[in-house]
Amino acid sequence: MASEQVEETQSRLVHLNRGLVSGSIAAVGALLVATETRSGPEALLLGGGLAATLVVVDRWRAGRFARGALIGLVITGLVFLVGVLAADAASASYGFAIAATIAAFELPRHRRPLFAGIAIFAGAVIAVKVLTSPSGEGVDTLLRYGVTSLCVAGGGSVLVILSHAMNDLVGELDKAREREAETAVMRERVRFAGDLHDIQGHTLHVVKLKVALAKRLLRTDLDRAAHELDEVHDLVAATIAQTKELAYAQRRLNLSAELENAKNLFEAAGIGVGVERRGEVDPRVGEALGQVLRETTTNILRHADAAQVWITLTETGISVANDGVRPGEAPRLSGLATLRDRLAAQGGDLTVHQADGVFSTTASFPRRDDTANG
Repeated sequence: MASEQVEETQSRLVHLNRGLVSGSIAAVGALLVATETRSGPEALLLGGGLAATLVVVDRWRAGRFARGALIGLVITGLVFLVGVLAADAASASYGFAIAATIAAFELPRHRRPLFAGIAIFAGAVIAVKVLTSPSGEGVDTLLRYGVTSLCVAGGGSVLVILSHAMNDLVGELDKAREREAETAVMRERVRFAGDLHDIQGHTLHVVKLKVALAKRLLRTDLDRAAHELDEVHDLVAATIAQTKELAYAQRRLNLSAELENAKNLFEAAGIGVGVERRGEVDPRVGEALGQVLRETTTNILRHADAAQVWITLTETGISVANDGVRPGEAPRLSGLATLRDRLAAQGGDLTVHQADGVFSTTASFPRRDDTANG
């Protein structure tokens, strides 16, 4: 929704910019036509030049400027030529300057020769006007037509330059929005990959453990082996369902179920487990703590040589410790690094600690009253 609102605002800004530019150019041009014309043919000449200018501006603002729009540059150039030499209209340079500035923006590779040609053409027109002026009026003619034409042309060019700058700014905003959207997609992919690892990585290790147990039981206890294989089947089915839920963003972890599952897995692996509850877990953080318990359980089964595991639950935290530290192994987050970032984003904290041959992982959140006071 927010993205759509930003896109709508940018679209309105683009249309507003078009309207302001076209309106400003039309208003200034109309004022020049009204003040400069003294006869019908002059009004027709300058009015036609203004119309050609507005066509070029409209095509430019709509993003459809093509070489055909150079015809507008030729027309406004002819209006400038005839306006100065025949109609004595110094403001005839207005449309020509606007069309030339737009052409320079749209044809960057030809910008230098284009500016050179325009400068030569404009200088030649003014020079002819000065040379054909009555004797003794050359300086006055140069000042009148040279300075006036330059000022009028400069005003038109400034309007185009400001419009182009505004258009670039809107373009930068659009690119920034696209980059933000791409970043959001990347973050979602990382989150999805982490959740998928939590589900399938955990399941695969449990399946490996139960299949190994079933193989050992095949020669001694067929009923127990069949029971273990049934549990593998149910676990795989549950994992498929959880993966589907994840795809539709419906996955929710139940801490009590994860705790019972962890106990069964440790016991099946021959690892003793002790659970201590020091309070009822706050429902707001139960899912996050369930993720920590699941990832920690997988890590212990996969990496540790534990004989005993201790799980401690509080209102807003969980601690999982085991005595399976391998000699010389330094404490590290390993697969919990991504989970630590998730907890941090929710205001929680995840740490690991190793002492006296015991490795512990602790996740905690601020208490409700601590959050209120903070």
